[in-house]
Amino acid sequence: MKKIFLFFTILFFTISQSQELKDFAVPKDYEKILELKGDLDKDGKEETVMVFNTNIKTKSEGFERRFYILKNIGGNLKIWKENSSVIIDSKYGFYPTDNELDVKIKNNCLIISQLFFTNSRHSDTSKYTFRFQNGDFYLIGAVHQLDDTCDYSFTNEINFSTGKAIIDEQYSSCDDGKTEIPKDYYREFIHKFTTLTKMNGFRVGVNKFKIPNSNKYFYY
Repeated sequence: MKKIFLFFTILFFTISQSQELKDFAVPKDYEKILELKGDLDKDGKEETVMVFNTNIKTKSEGFERRFYILKNIGGNLKIWKENSSVIIDSKYGFYPTDNELDVKIKNNCLIISQLFFTNSRHSDTSKYTFRFQNGDFYLIGAVHQLDDTCDYSFTNEINFSTGKAIIDEQYSSCDDGKTEIPKDYYREFIHKFTTLTKMNGFRVGVNKFKIPNSNKYFYY
């Protein structure tokens, strides 16, 4: 009897979800640049993630990038989630042809890594981990790194679930030590978040909070 009840419960949920979600079709003039599969909600079934260059022009003269998280229901792909705020556009930064984008599904989490150059010497690398919980995708981990070709390497890392943050600032010299090299700075501390950040609406590098007992800010 319990097995029959469970079967009808799952069947009802599947039919209800199928009616709520919209069918997916590749929008006109969109260019697919990535596709991957993996289980994101621990239901034992793989979701499909597709990333596109859209036909929407941006200030950088590139195209907005959008990704879809799709469920396969009854053999049809349905739009579960979509986002256009997390991934930088197709021509963002100083050397757009050298930009890098990597999307993975690991441990039921969606991990988005990106690299772009802010000028001829400085690169910006980020990795953001999103997990589906409480009915939505939330940011649970972030690593943000700023690198100069020879002057410095700054890394900010945080686990949003535990609040553990790491700051690692390493300095060197581009002029063979002719100028004084600042001291390296390393610190670990806990910063508790009252609420977690949802994936939709999150933008890379514009978020910050003040580091305790310092005049520095933690950017993510």
